[in-house]
Amino acid sequence: MIDNIAVGFALALMGIGVIGIAISGIRNVINGKSEFKKVSVMLVPVVIFAIFYGILGTFSEAGVATMVVMMTLMAVAIVATGTRGTFKF
Repeated sequence: MIDNIAVGFALALMGIGVIGIAISGIRNVINGKSEFKKVSVMLVPVVIFAIFYGILGTFSEAGVATMVVMMTLMAVAIVATGTRGTFKF
């Protein structure tokens, strides 16, 4: 019983945080402090999750697939930036 309540509170706090970040990002784009392109990068995991959810049909499998894809993209980005820095591209 207490576990369900604790998980619910944790999810609620995460949701409030995400909503706050989204509102802050939208406000910064409207005020001209940030570019839309830089703020829209935060939508990449959501889009990847939606694609995998449509393909796989379950939240847990889509979440794991999204994590694997995002970790792969991170590794590719690290290699690309390291290579660029090493060879001065």
